[in-house]
Amino acid sequence: MVEKRVASRALVPSFHVMNILDRVAQLRTAGHDVVSLCAGEPSGGAPVGVNQAAAELHASGVSLNYTSAFGIAPLRERIAAHYQRWYGTTVNTENIAITTGASGAFMLVFLAAFNAGDRVAMARPGYPAYRNILSALGINVVEIPCDASTRYQPTPELLDEAQAEHGHLDGLILASPANPTGTMVDRAELEALVAWCDAHGARLISDEIYHGITYAPSSEPDARGVSAVEVDPTAVVISSFSKFWGMPGWRLGWAVLPNDLIPGVDALAGNVALCAPAPAQYAAVEAFSEAAYAEGDAAVAEFARTRAFLLEALPRLGWGEVAPADGAFYVYADLGPWLSVWETSTAYCAALLEEAFVALTPGPDFDAEDGDRFVRLSFAAGYDAVFVAVDRILEFQARHAR
Repeated sequence: MVEKRVASRALVPSFHVMNILDRVAQLRTAGHDVVSLCAGEPSGGAPVGVNQAAAELHASGVSLNYTSAFGIAPLRERIAAHYQRWYGTTVNTENIAITTGASGAFMLVFLAAFNAGDRVAMARPGYPAYRNILSALGINVVEIPCDASTRYQPTPELLDEAQAEHGHLDGLILASPANPTGTMVDRAELEALVAWCDAHGARLISDEIYHGITYAPSSEPDARGVSAVEVDPTAVVISSFSKFWGMPGWRLGWAVLPNDLIPGVDALAGNVALCAPAPAQYAAVEAFSEAAYAEGDAAVAEFARTRAFLLEALPRLGWGEVAPADGAFYVYADLGPWLSVWETSTAYCAALLEEAFVALTPGPDFDAEDGDRFVRLSFAAGYDAVFVAVDRILEFQARHAR
């Protein structure tokens, strides 16, 4: 029998956090009380109106068929109104594509915007799915090493260095707030990156799924984050219902597309997924009600309370350098002196889970070169879970102190 092959595009690293979630499920099945702070899953769930709309939809017995490839008109209209509400900017509904989560949007946009062999830059540390999807599509990933000196965000100077070393950059992925660091770019920094992309013919892809989950006073300009659609009509913006609205399992996101990408993304969407999940689309219309916005803001206030507790606890944990947690719900921290006990964050996290039943994510998911010094702690699970986890981490570290 002739041996069959596996496509090289499938040989990308797995998303380590998913493996950790599998282990968390196994330990819970075995009866252990595990505090899971490894995934960005808000604990509050979908807004009440969204859940009610979904229940009524299913109870009605209506036949749920395919929608158009870009999604139902009422939802796209609500998203357009959302951009006016939060950013004071006009987005046409024909430029909005509803997708199967932000992940589906990344796949469609990368397919439509880049050819195999193109070079696309992203910050390191950064969300691993960018790198892995691009690599699977034959697109060359240029990782920009970022640290505290640039608040873990790319700069025009770093892009100049990357282009000098690797050749012409065809795209830049920007995340603000970023995963895993939670750092943000302000309006001037975004404008500088847009100007660099314009000058060099690079497509800007702006990941804005954590917009609204920010910790600046609401009275400050741009407190929720600056959207690339305010600055660059040629940028792609990708967002999701998973974070501010607490709907990760509903698998619903969207892309705001420049005019030149609309035909390609439309054709690809119809072939790849036909449409995003119809029940989620119809229910998500209620995510833009006044009550749902208020629920989202209340969830962010709870994130802020949990973040404040966690930042106060960091000196007791004895970790090292911590990225500024401007937004999202992550703390990305160097383990500092604890690396003399556990040589890597991977070993630290494995021991913490098995001994103390606390799940964190080790840094190599986000940074294959320097990440094994770092851990990412998600405080999306809420104050009570983080309070318990900190106590367990302190006890765990005390048992292993030298």
